[in-house]
This record gives sequence, structure tokens and C-alpha cells, in this order.
Amino acid sequence: MPSSPTPSTPLTFDQFWRWLQDHRNCVVRAGSGDVQVMDHELVHWDFFEEDDGRVVAQAILGKALIGEVVVERSEVLFVQASPDVENPNSGYWVFECIGGPRDESYPLYAFVLTHGMEGAQGHQLLKH
Repeated sequence: MPSSPTPSTPLTFDQFWRWLQDHRNCVVRAGSGDVQVMDHELVHWDFFEEDDGRVVAQAILGKALIGEVVVERSEVLFVQASPDVENPNSGYWVFECIGGPRDESYPLYAFVLTHGMEGAQGHQLLKH
């Protein structure tokens, strides 16, 4: 019986953001506690950095912006990746950007992808 995936070692936000640039077609949803931007087969994701250091993930339909997540990079202590426990059979992974005081940290933002960092074999340019 295969073992279930376990959470990975925490990443710096910069490590995660660089990796995410190559996996934009793998994003299922992104957001914070208040709002989630959902993927769709007609949506593409754009990622960029602003001059003030914030990073932005945008969901775009054609030429129309349908949602964006703006991450205050300075607020993120680390990124924790783990299998999606709410949908265990999906194979999805949740990448939580953790912030707050070190002794009482909590998720600020989350990105759900179709795979973990090691699960990217056989990548395609089209959505999967």
C-alpha cells in the first residue's frame, strides 16, 4: 500500500514564487481567508512583481481581469506545502504563505496546485 504524501519542508517565499512562475498552468485556485480566485479552462494566470516588492497573481479571461491576489512579500515568513486534505483524492497540493508573529503564525494566502513540487514530471504547456 503506497504511503500518502506528507507536508514538505518549509520554503522561503522567493523559492516558492520562482517555482510558481513555471507552474502557472497548474494553479487550481489562489486567495486568502476572505476570497478565492478559481481557475477555469478559459482562464490563464499571470504573475508579476510590483516596484514596491508586492507580487500579484492574476486570473485573466481573454483580455479581462477576473480576479487577482496581491501578496505582501514582506508579511510572509515562509511557505508550507501539503496535500489538500479537503480533497484527498484530487492529488492537489496547498501552498500556504504563512505570516504573523513567529510564535503564533497563520496562513495569509494560499495557492492550490495540481501537484506538489516533486510531482511535476510530464508537464505540458496546456492546462492539465
